[in-house]
Amino acid sequence: MSETANPTSDASSAPKASIDRVAADAERLGLDIEIRRMDASTRTAADAAAACGCDVAQIVKSLVFANGDGLVLVLVSGAHNADLPAVSARTGRELARCDARRVRDVTGFAIGGVAPIGHLTALPVVMDEALLAHDVVWCAAGRPDSVFSVAPAMLRDAIGAEVVSVKAGE
Repeated sequence: MSETANPTSDASSAPKASIDRVAADAERLGLDIEIRRMDASTRTAADAAAACGCDVAQIVKSLVFANGDGLVLVLVSGAHNADLPAVSARTGRELARCDARRVRDVTGFAIGGVAPIGHLTALPVVMDEALLAHDVVWCAAGRPDSVFSVAPAMLRDAIGAEVVSVKAGE
């Protein structure tokens, strides 16, 4: 699994606002996205699906877990919960819950607005295989009221995500 292509190379010239970091990283990665600011919150998968007019399974939950001294980003379909023992076993990384302050400090995003791109620090990325069943998925864009859509295979390729089932017993 590769380290994701999320960080900018020169922190002094990097966009400071989280939504701007997402837009800049998308451009750098060759992802043609349009960030949409919604009138309603997109903090939960159900809220995001309602705001986007899509199925909850098309919502990408960007979850950050601790792995020793580092962090791992796990992209999960809104219809699933990540089974940590199963994901740990499939990736060979022992994952544990991570506190909100550490998520914000390392990624630059608050929980509820964590995007799959634009992080302050490069993270390895794991992607729920169920996301690849859709033509389009919706991701947080750095704020709890902002989203962007993308083809999941394009996102996977751009960030070098390792694809696994995130559910137990599969």
